[in-house]
Amino acid sequence: MRFRLIPLIFLVCFSSLPANATPQPNPAARTAEAEITAKVQALLARMTLSEKIGQLNFPSLAFPFEAQLAEVRQGRVGNMLNVVNPDHLKAFKEAAAASRLKVPMLFAIDAIHAFRITFPVPIAWAATWNPPLAERAAEAIATETAQNGINLTFAPMIDISRDPRWGRVIEGAGEDPFLGAAFAAARVKGYRAGGLATSAKHFVGYGAPEGGRDYNGAQISDAELFDRYLPPFQAAIAAGSETIMASFNTVNGVPVTANRPLITDVLKERLGFPGLVMSDFVAITELINHGVADDLADAARKALHAGIDLDMASGAYARTLEAGVADGRVATAEIDAAVRRVLAVKYRMGLFPDSPVGVRTRASPMAESDVRTRAREVARESFVLLKNDGAALPIAPQSGTVALIGAAALSTNDHSWYGPAGLTKPATETLRAALEARVGSGQKLLFAEAFADPCGLSFKNKDEAIATAKAADLIVLALSEDCTFSGEGTSRVDLGLSGVQGELFDALAELGKPLVLVIETGRPLAIEEVAAKASAVLIAWHPGTEGRTALAEILAGAIAPSGKLPMTFPRSVGQIPIAYNDLPTSRPAKGDRYTTGYIDEPWTPLYPFGHGLSYTTFAYSGLGLSAPDMTRNGRIEVRVDVTNTGSRAGQEVVQLYTRQLVAERSRPVRELKGFEKISLAPGTRRTVRFWLNARDLAYHDDEGRPVIEPGTFRLFVGGSSAAELAGSFEITE
Repeated sequence: MRFRLIPLIFLVCFSSLPANATPQPNPAARTAEAEITAKVQALLARMTLSEKIGQLNFPSLAFPFEAQLAEVRQGRVGNMLNVVNPDHLKAFKEAAAASRLKVPMLFAIDAIHAFRITFPVPIAWAATWNPPLAERAAEAIATETAQNGINLTFAPMIDISRDPRWGRVIEGAGEDPFLGAAFAAARVKGYRAGGLATSAKHFVGYGAPEGGRDYNGAQISDAELFDRYLPPFQAAIAAGSETIMASFNTVNGVPVTANRPLITDVLKERLGFPGLVMSDFVAITELINHGVADDLADAARKALHAGIDLDMASGAYARTLEAGVADGRVATAEIDAAVRRVLAVKYRMGLFPDSPVGVRTRASPMAESDVRTRAREVARESFVLLKNDGAALPIAPQSGTVALIGAAALSTNDHSWYGPAGLTKPATETLRAALEARVGSGQKLLFAEAFADPCGLSFKNKDEAIATAKAADLIVLALSEDCTFSGEGTSRVDLGLSGVQGELFDALAELGKPLVLVIETGRPLAIEEVAAKASAVLIAWHPGTEGRTALAEILAGAIAPSGKLPMTFPRSVGQIPIAYNDLPTSRPAKGDRYTTGYIDEPWTPLYPFGHGLSYTTFAYSGLGLSAPDMTRNGRIEVRVDVTNTGSRAGQEVVQLYTRQLVAERSRPVRELKGFEKISLAPGTRRTVRFWLNARDLAYHDDEGRPVIEPGTFRLFVGGSSAAELAGSFEITE
């Protein structure tokens, strides 16, 4: 990679944040930072080499942990992960207070979308297209977590990914850097408001593994790195993320954990990240597996030189750095630089009693009912109605008998796969119970479990399910992606329905009755044949503690769905990677052989990015611009009228896309540049306005330099990336 340290104009611009989101410290903040620098330097001068290395040591709790407590007292361990039990946390804090220098500790866990109350999975947050809602959700999770004494979460995950075969799309915000940046900032702000420091992850390119295989390498050009993968990290930095986690993978053949051009030159210097950078779990040891380190000492040396400040769980720094200094292979200056960053973060967090920013205090606890309310709000807005032929949803009074089919309707699985072990989870209402409480007084709800497990890996009673469906006017089939197919290490080659769920669906479809398909999933699925046969398809993601209650509200019509897709749904796995913002080709797809596309299926996605229906309809009109052109330093206002043309209230996500028609580098066919979620009563109209800055339209060249070219741009406004209402404007010299 070829990076020059030049001024950077970065694009983190959406309706809720200023276009230039680079943090601008106020005088008080600058004064506090100067005090922190002085205090850190004074403390560093008092440290032995062993105590310095201890501040870079970040082990996981191991039972029995008495030996770890002894190391804390000796100053050899400065941070811990996976300590959740309050008694254990108390013991470690007391051990740190008994050490010679009494340096406070970082205590971190994966409080990603849950601590006790489980929220929908993060991709569902992105499906709300409502960053303020995500901010409130993160705050609630952080508040619960911080009450236990934990002060750092390994979140948010802000990797951009265009490949749903990669299981960790469940933790991110999808395929688009603009949407991803919006949710990165919102989540960081929320966690911090609730009392947790954050670790934005994984820097960088972890979401782009070849073949969608977790931990696999990525090939990313410099221009693509800056245009697609870095904006969410810039947003997280601007929002105040105290730490950033490096990714496991290689980028262009070099493991990020040992990649100084990325970690030091780009992240720390060019993006100006002031916090600490940690490795991922045992990632320093894994440099040996990557084939770039001879042994543990070599791996530690290369990671430290790259700019990795904290060694998570490998013990490489603790075991080898002191000897490396003694034999001259490790520079003390590099250790000192890492320790300064660790200590500065602890001061900024208010962990020291003499912190210039004040001593850290816990946020006031939230009542469980309030946390549940926020969890249900996220779930309600996250569900995406992909199809609704014949107004199959909501369940209408004329559907006198409704058959609810599927063991998933009995599930209370909250999919908090990173939740603290042993923590008592709250009661979760099943979909069956929630829907029984909400069907009309003149209606009857029948139920058949059908499967032996919630994810439909085998049948329990297929014939009974079919018989139940025959007795109904409307069938609601509740399905779930295989329960083991969510999160890290769950790459898939088959994105169809799990187990025997497809077999039952086909049998129910043959009955010729209205058939509603509800799917809980952590990623886009390839369901073209299924979607063609279903009357309605509702993506429920994995909705959490309050999710099935919210789902029943949507099905029964108490609330209209308002979610939009944060990732494209492919027709088949063979289309992947597929995304709305691809580059044009020399032969645009027209459906014939010698144009871009496939000879055996349409080139278009099954459902495009930004797609999602409501129980009402919206019309777009009156697209206007405040001016026909702007300079490279200018901006224009884009306005559009949105009318609720249906018979009930609903929410719509108004989306603004642009395309640069001619440039020195081929530009995407569309790029998201603004969005706003609005509520409209039936028959009402609202004018939505976006400010579009010229710098929003920059792209990066092969040196990572932002380029704003004069020329013609098209813009598109509507309810998805397939928006048809269009206009044009110019950027002049």
